[in-house]
Amino acid sequence: MTPPAVELASVGKRYWRIQERSLIRSLVPLGKPRRQDLWALRDVDLRIDPGETVGIIGRNGAGKSTLLRLLAGVSQPTTGSLTIRGRIAPLLSVGVGFHQEMTGRENVYVNGMLLGLTKRQIETRFHDIVEFAELGEFIDTPVKFYSSGMFMRLGFSIAIHVDPEVLLVDEVLAVGDVGFQLRCFDHMRKLQRGGTTILFVSHSMHAVHLLCPRTVFVNKGGIEADGATEPTIARYHELLATEGEHDGGDAPVRVTHRELELAGGGRVEVVDQDRALTYRTTLRFRQAVESPQVFFRILSEDGTLAYSMQTTLGDSWRAYGPGEEAAVTVGFRPAFGGGGTFRIGIVVTDDDGRHVLLHDQSGPSFYVPPRLGVSGVADLGAAIAVDGESRTDHRSLRLDGKVSWSATEGEAVRS
Repeated sequence: MTPPAVELASVGKRYWRIQERSLIRSLVPLGKPRRQDLWALRDVDLRIDPGETVGIIGRNGAGKSTLLRLLAGVSQPTTGSLTIRGRIAPLLSVGVGFHQEMTGRENVYVNGMLLGLTKRQIETRFHDIVEFAELGEFIDTPVKFYSSGMFMRLGFSIAIHVDPEVLLVDEVLAVGDVGFQLRCFDHMRKLQRGGTTILFVSHSMHAVHLLCPRTVFVNKGGIEADGATEPTIARYHELLATEGEHDGGDAPVRVTHRELELAGGGRVEVVDQDRALTYRTTLRFRQAVESPQVFFRILSEDGTLAYSMQTTLGDSWRAYGPGEEAAVTVGFRPAFGGGGTFRIGIVVTDDDGRHVLLHDQSGPSFYVPPRLGVSGVADLGAAIAVDGESRTDHRSLRLDGKVSWSATEGEAVRS
């Protein structure tokens, strides 16, 4: 049996939260400081086999970055045991491991040696490192003058060129431009095919879904779910929707119920582009409202408005008194060609739309896989024909032409 590349057994990481009641006591300590245990991780068991690509997701403060720092050797576990087999290349945050006064060239050599390469090995790879990082004219500039994007490009380029057996990637790719992010994903797919073990921390469910067959959901310092990516992301969305529920505070209208289901019934996890969905929410009025108007909104994971639909403004139809409820039902199809994670929101206004009575963005989340060959928010149903023949049937396998399409990678694989 092949030993795992990464193995954690009952791992915990404790920090201390110092509590002082006054500035004087902080400056002139009298006795032992008052402190409280703060467990960033507790009783974590995890096994990752060689060659696996595993996504790590969770809310801010859940323990994801602490987990990667333990794996990178930046800190040591308080309890339990941790074993990693193979050369590790960590990308934990922008600029970590760089000496600010050194040039990019000098930092390449220092970081390369820290990751286990000899000077001769770095010299043979130096040109490729600089070329991938797109820093040719700035490589002899002190890195203290680099932007966050330049830091990230150089750090990622060094990490992937040391031939790592285990690659640890925290949220650093978020600072790069779109073109460089695509190049990074392409190279990580090459590492996947070469047998590199990858742990990928990201808040982008879209990126995790594209890259990682397996995902670990970290919640409150422990592992909430560990398994295939789609159901794990669904569990994450379910928890977000539950924790995000609120009743609108002191708003004139409150939400008492939210529910997203497949048309005809059934729980929503991952939704295909053309699958009909039904969203139901119940509104309770705290004051008299004449002809309330409802705005149905869908937000992408970065908060951008992806879609909005509203009832007819100025349409007088009925009044609701304090304590009365209205049942709102919205049927729709998530035709977002490029896919992604989306959240439902509801806005309620008075009859002419001037006064907002409720602004609720805590509706359920759902994930839409991208349609092969499509990118962007909307799906316009476009089809491309060349010489009268359709060339956009990405799902077909064309073994005779020695080209097949990978649904998980969304790219052509030549065989």
